[in-house]
Amino acid sequence: MSDDDFMMDSGGEEEDYDFQYEEDDDEESGDVDIENKYYNAKQMKQTDPEDAIVEFLGVVALEPEKGDWGFKGLKQAIKIEFKLKDYDAAVDHYKELLTYIKSAVTRNYSEKSINNMLDFISLSNDPADMVCMEKFYALTLDSFQGSANERLWLKTNIKLARLWLDRKEYQRLSKSIKELHRACQREDGSDDASKGTYLLEVYALEIQMLSEQKNNKRLKGLYNKSLAVKSAVPHPKIMGVIRECGGKMHMSEENWKEAQMDFFEAFRNYDEAGSMQRYQVLKYLVLTSMLVKSEINPFDSQETKPYKSDPRIVGMTDLVDAYQRQDIKNYELILQKHKDQILDDPFIREHIDEVTRNIRTEALLKLIKPFTRFTLAFIAKELQITVEEVQDILGFLILDKKVHGKINANNGTVEISSRSDVERMEAMQEWSASLGLLWSTVFAPGDSGRGGGGGGGEESSGIGRAVYV
Repeated sequence: MSDDDFMMDSGGEEEDYDFQYEEDDDEESGDVDIENKYYNAKQMKQTDPEDAIVEFLGVVALEPEKGDWGFKGLKQAIKIEFKLKDYDAAVDHYKELLTYIKSAVTRNYSEKSINNMLDFISLSNDPADMVCMEKFYALTLDSFQGSANERLWLKTNIKLARLWLDRKEYQRLSKSIKELHRACQREDGSDDASKGTYLLEVYALEIQMLSEQKNNKRLKGLYNKSLAVKSAVPHPKIMGVIRECGGKMHMSEENWKEAQMDFFEAFRNYDEAGSMQRYQVLKYLVLTSMLVKSEINPFDSQETKPYKSDPRIVGMTDLVDAYQRQDIKNYELILQKHKDQILDDPFIREHIDEVTRNIRTEALLKLIKPFTRFTLAFIAKELQITVEEVQDILGFLILDKKVHGKINANNGTVEISSRSDVERMEAMQEWSASLGLLWSTVFAPGDSGRGGGGGGGEESSGIGRAVYV
């Protein structure tokens, strides 16, 4: 299955694809005049785009019947018109182009050409182009609605849904997703196993939307449902998307181990697909390896080892190395040196504070171990952090009973209790609690009342007198 079924990374692929077909068609075409006119128009594209449009449309006019050369001439004219923002002409010629796909060109060629055309216009980030884009998608969907070519209808709708996702138009995206879900179901409402691959693409789109909206309640159910689909042979990029969003979901719940597994699977799938997103997800994998406090370097695996020295992730590589060695000073220096590379991503920025707090906590515990009394300023200087941050970490450790001591905020000192005193105090507290429980059990007023009222003999009345004397 080609990348055409999913998403294109650049508009350059479309040109290469056209050139491949043009070479094949050159061998078959005997109409030298049409051929020369087409290539002459291509040479004019950069220098005289408006004249090139006239030439390309001239190719269409020269062809006695609809065929490959006219189809290619229309494609080229439409792209130039779209770039020049001549939207009315582009839409009119696109309508004409769609009439060719029924008989003038082969089904495979027409599908790839339409997919590439939609990818080409979708690359634009200019809001002024949106109305024209919507018309292109509407015309395409109308052309294939109810036709035998359901596959192209599904592909086009998925592309449109992806466009709404990229522009964060969630209301429109939700509508597209519902329509796509219906198209992937049988009449009884169950999932159609023959459309499992498309169904996973739809799941991936909805999972991305829910992840961006931080709707983890719905996301968890859909994530588990997507992993249960067994009737599909999905493109690895789709599984990469699902696993990446799953990892982020687990991170929000502080399930570091589950997140680590998902990010590794996401990286493996993105790597197989040749997607650039593998670099970002690899950073997430490094992040989780620090949060689970793993002693295994994430770059020791066969899949990740080739990326260890890659300049795009060297900041995270150095960071995890310093973290595992508990080298707090080097860790802080690396974080500052590669600040842009590490903290540009909002997801990493959201969770790196937890990693930093962990290494500072471990460094603080190691630093204060020989002391029974020290100042907050001393710790702050050694760890290269503020006094307030030191006080915050120490306060947490004292409450968590990992440090037994008291902070004197007035003079900025900390006194640590000796371990023997702490153990003696804990033993006294346990003994006192046990004695209180024994007293309440043996000398409970309810029991003595029942004993006295029953007239049960000397022993019972004796207990009663002991209680109330």
